[in-house]
Amino acid sequence: MTDKPGSNSPAQGSDRREDRLKAALKANLAKRKAQSRARLPGRAGTSSEPEASGQKKDD
Repeated sequence: MTDKPGSNSPAQGSDRREDRLKAALKANLAKRKAQSRARLPGRAGTSSEPEASGQKKDD
């Protein structure tokens, strides 16, 4: 077999694989976080309000 200039070396292939795995892991984590947030009762997407985090406001 002949190697062509610019062909993928094993190091480049593993770097690409690692990049794909990192991207897939990040996407999976984001999806799981979104699913977890959707399952929580009373959460409207923001946690900046004390009521949304389950804390009561002092009047």
